[in-house]
Amino acid sequence: MKLAARISLIKPSPTLTIQAKANALKAAGRDIIGFGAGEPDFDTPRNIKDAAIRAIEAGFTKYTPVGGTDELKDAVIAKLQRDNQLAYKRSEVVISCGAKHSLFNVAQVLFEEGDEVLIPSPYWVSYTDIVYLTGAKPVVIKTNIEDGFKLQPSQLEAAITPRTRAIIISYPSNPAGVSYSREELEALAEVIIRRGIMVISDDIYEKIIYDDASPFYTMASLGEELKRISIVVNGVSKTYAMTGWRIGYAAGDEEIIAAMTKYQSQNTSNPTSIAQKAAVEALNGSQESLPMMVREFQKRRDVIVAKLNAIPGVACLKPVGAFYVFPNVSSFYGRLLEGRIITNSAEMAAYLLDESNVALVPGGDFGHDDHIRISYATSMEQIEKGVDRIREALRKLS
Repeated sequence: MKLAARISLIKPSPTLTIQAKANALKAAGRDIIGFGAGEPDFDTPRNIKDAAIRAIEAGFTKYTPVGGTDELKDAVIAKLQRDNQLAYKRSEVVISCGAKHSLFNVAQVLFEEGDEVLIPSPYWVSYTDIVYLTGAKPVVIKTNIEDGFKLQPSQLEAAITPRTRAIIISYPSNPAGVSYSREELEALAEVIIRRGIMVISDDIYEKIIYDDASPFYTMASLGEELKRISIVVNGVSKTYAMTGWRIGYAAGDEEIIAAMTKYQSQNTSNPTSIAQKAAVEALNGSQESLPMMVREFQKRRDVIVAKLNAIPGVACLKPVGAFYVFPNVSSFYGRLLEGRIITNSAEMAAYLLDESNVALVPGGDFGHDDHIRISYATSMEQIEKGVDRIREALRKLS
């Protein structure tokens, strides 16, 4: 059977593939510790679940407008004003089936063959494939650990060409947990405005920030000119432990949002009605569960970073947000165990799964092959046991 050529340009999501493999091994009886999933292990807060139950009982189970209900759009507008000092109208907001869906839709209506889209690395695994599916070319800008994996203005300047349409930027980042200060963003913004490109800002981890890190600023909040050329993408998945509810949103230029809504009308139609009611409660209701989750993630971060850096040959930057670490394990490449040589992050991930029953994601899928990604959105017991297993498996490599 002949398939469309575009499908050959992309690969399955590695994080979802790893999670599926880990689940299959668990079902087969293996004692697998799963460090692959990019979702909070907390339950969705009670008030949000109750809102969904009320929606079901009230019969709110039919189609809604393609781009989301006015009620949810108003909740998004209120959130963006409250948290980000951004003012939007309903016609400048679209609700989609998760932030990934929002990113896919905005790429489909903005990019085409011949365009270039800048993506700083390490990047979320889906960005490049989302761009490839439009016919455009993702241009990866490799950041350095010496700079804290932060994009530098000089790097951005050098990467822009006459074909550059936009940059996709996300912070706190998946996989390294890196974020930017206002001053750092303003330095990047100066280049962006002067060179005339757009910004797609993926703010999904906005609320998961630790310590005394700089407050979160989305690019669009830095001034009217930035707002005009920015599309803000966010959702309820990470902040409210609602990954399976599949609600994301985008805000920006009215013409772009209208195009995204038209495109969505021909692929998914509206997001789930019940999930939209739950999302209204998430955004408008009590926020008391969030500080508890962030405190717990911070405790886990402190433990996992300390334990990883205590392993000889491993170097791990301390993230300021999200719930991932991105340790460098390249000092073990080229080493041998029973005739098996580890040469890259994919082989390292396979080795750790086979040898220690620990499932994690190769760093090559995020643009940095010297690293592996570990999610600490799991219990402290699993973190301690899992890193101990990694330590022992690495010790065996001669």
